[in-house]
Amino acid sequence: MLVIMLAEKYSICLRLVLFLALVSLLEKPTEANGTIRCKEKERQALLDFKQSLAVVNVFRNFSFWYVEENEADCCRWVGVECNNTTGHVVKLDLRDEIGNVTGTISPSLLELRYLSYLDLSLNNFSGSSIPEFIGSFTELTSLILSASELSGPIPSQLGNLSRLVTLDLSSNQLTGSVPSQLGNVSSLVTLDLSSNQLTGSIPEIFVSFVALRKLSLSTNLLDGEIPKSLWNICSLQELDLRSNNLGGDVFGFLQTASLCTTYSLELLWLGDNQLTGSVPGEITKLSSLQMLRIGKNSLNGSISPSIGQLSNLTILDLSGNSFDGVTISEAHFSNLSRLILLDLSDTSLALKFNSDWIPPFKLQYIYLRYCKLGPSFPQWIQSQDAANEIDISASGILDSIPSWFWITPLSVQNLNLSFNQITGSLPQSVNFTGCFFACFLDLNSNNLTGPLPKLPKYFHDLDSLHLSNNQLFGSVTAICEITPTISILDLSKNLFSGVIPDCFTKWDALRVLNLAQNNLSGSIPMSIGNATSLLMLNLRSNSLSGSLPSSIRNSSRLSFLDLSDNKLSGNIPRWIGESFPSLIFLSLQNNQFHGSIPHQLCELSNLQILDLSLNRFSGSIPHCLNNFTSMSQNVDLSRTIEHSVIISRGADFRYVDEALLTWKGQKQKYAKILGLLLLIDLSSNQLTGEIPDGITSLRELAALNLSRNVLTGNIPRKIGQLRQLQALDLSRNKFSGSIPPSLSELTFLGALDLSYNYLSGEIPKGTQLQSFDPSTFSHNHGLCGPPITANCSGPVEPPQGQPERDHDDSDEFMKWFYSGMGLGFAVVFWGFCGAVLFKRSWRHSYFRFLDDLKDWLYLAFVLHKARLERRIRA
Repeated sequence: MLVIMLAEKYSICLRLVLFLALVSLLEKPTEANGTIRCKEKERQALLDFKQSLAVVNVFRNFSFWYVEENEADCCRWVGVECNNTTGHVVKLDLRDEIGNVTGTISPSLLELRYLSYLDLSLNNFSGSSIPEFIGSFTELTSLILSASELSGPIPSQLGNLSRLVTLDLSSNQLTGSVPSQLGNVSSLVTLDLSSNQLTGSIPEIFVSFVALRKLSLSTNLLDGEIPKSLWNICSLQELDLRSNNLGGDVFGFLQTASLCTTYSLELLWLGDNQLTGSVPGEITKLSSLQMLRIGKNSLNGSISPSIGQLSNLTILDLSGNSFDGVTISEAHFSNLSRLILLDLSDTSLALKFNSDWIPPFKLQYIYLRYCKLGPSFPQWIQSQDAANEIDISASGILDSIPSWFWITPLSVQNLNLSFNQITGSLPQSVNFTGCFFACFLDLNSNNLTGPLPKLPKYFHDLDSLHLSNNQLFGSVTAICEITPTISILDLSKNLFSGVIPDCFTKWDALRVLNLAQNNLSGSIPMSIGNATSLLMLNLRSNSLSGSLPSSIRNSSRLSFLDLSDNKLSGNIPRWIGESFPSLIFLSLQNNQFHGSIPHQLCELSNLQILDLSLNRFSGSIPHCLNNFTSMSQNVDLSRTIEHSVIISRGADFRYVDEALLTWKGQKQKYAKILGLLLLIDLSSNQLTGEIPDGITSLRELAALNLSRNVLTGNIPRKIGQLRQLQALDLSRNKFSGSIPPSLSELTFLGALDLSYNYLSGEIPKGTQLQSFDPSTFSHNHGLCGPPITANCSGPVEPPQGQPERDHDDSDEFMKWFYSGMGLGFAVVFWGFCGAVLFKRSWRHSYFRFLDDLKDWLYLAFVLHKARLERRIRA
């Protein structure tokens, strides 16, 4: 009986074990060839999600999410991970996995109830908002949606993700305020909402954050003061609030006795805000601080020497504040032995160190632009043999570069000594081993003299050389020794002479070549066309002659071409309009070009400035100027015309062009606003015919100068369509008829000259035209009305027009002739009188000559009188 009972119990237990095993098999994912298969509902949810997406820039096949039975295991799909035990999808990561995904985030993902990691960053969701249903993924520990083209507000439902450790919504277009519900997610370790368009103040939600280590709200539109609760997060190591509109005392929180953040904080980045105050002695409380960046604020107080006690500091950035009158001494750096980056630029700080001071640090980056380092060259830099970048431009140095600078083994890649008053010459023999990796060398706007040195061959990584605005002289043939990998070469505004050497054969990396305002002569070398990457070519204000070499057409990326103020001749080649689709600036002003203006120029649809003045062009104005899209349509223009050049192993340098243009009758230099000028200047040529009607389609044109030609016909009736016109000069032509009434509608017009034409009739009434000086309309004898006459009620003189061009030119010549005579008389008179007054021997000789002349005249008079009397008596 006992045996039977035991057998029955054993049978029941066996059945129970078999039942549990069967349940376990039903619950576990089935395996095929040892591989776990995912849940069918979750697999279908992923396929539905895939249907809402499209892939561009594919570098892995998104179709790897196959539907076929032999690839049905979604756990093997790209970017998908499953739990090894349950088979549930726990991770979905499409960042850098298959390419750039576009579309929307489908609610089908709600089937992935066990999802703990979701990364859809670096994709394009076309401005859609973050779906609220993401707040239902209660198992999520990481949510990363950065750089995904998302917009709209941050959903408050994210506050339901109580297990979340990482939340990264950076680099989108999110708007609205930071939702207070995020304060419920006390488990957060990393919170990154940077590079969005969030507004309002930073909410007081951080009291419950006990694990937060990194908080970034940078590059938003947040305002107000920094909440005090931030300084009570004992775990906080990195705080990045830069590039907002935050105000208040930057270090006011240090006045509070118990703030545990001060002991944990390693990175504090508050730059580019509106913070005020000074750097107090209490800054020593931030004993763990490794990076302090508070540049571009409104700090204007003192800087305590206690900052030198932050022994862990590696990066110190106080740039762009108003520390005028504050002096930095050796004490400010006493214990900063780990410092590798120092940025005090644009602060007007005075750095006063003993000449024999040896800093405790070995800096890699030195930025002291617009500090007061001079007048002597800073000797302490000699010890900074680890420096990669040195910028001490505009720092008041009135000294020559010491010899040790060229022989010290510095590891400089970028060197900027510009805008000082450095004297002396560049060494002809250089052993600057540190420049073996030099990429950027800028010595422009100093007082350097002497010839251009032969740069050593080990400058093989030189990307950019700026020596403009000095007093260097001699030949420029030394440029042939420069590495052909150079991107920017600027030798403008010097005294260089001779010809441009023909050695550009291998310069296919050159982006900018500026040799303007020198004394260079000869022709433009043919090999310059080998610089096929050229973006900017400026040879203005030299004495170059000959025609344009046809090889230049190979530089098809040109956007800036300035050959003005030379002696170039020939016709404008048609290929200028056909070869440079990106051309923005074209100036051939003041040369000896002739022939007609080719209609191919109209193909330059991006052209913003066209200056062909002071040449000998003839024929008519092309009728297709309305093809200049930048002048006819309201396009987004940059203030500057600049070229982005990648230098220094990935660094982006922007070279800003400048030009000399005639604006409102005056020749001026433009750089910072050159990109905003839309100008056509065809003045001082021999153009004939009428103004083409198409020119009135250039609605964004700011200046039009057609003066000193032989143009005829009427002023276009629709000229009032040029609503942005600020300067109009049609003087000294042969225009006839009346002034179009629409001209009075140009409200921005500040400079107008219609003089010396054959215009007639009443000047259109309107505040704009009546405000100009009467000389604006002079020598148009048929015009009447204000401002030249009170009204047109009396008899109007028949239009006799301007003086003939020859007569006008003769009048102009006589003015200069009489002016020259007067000047010559004054020079001769005072030259002679000065010599007589200050040189005694000359004075004695002069008066002796006058005495002798007087005696001779008296004797001649007496003899002539006696002879005359004898004849009368006879």
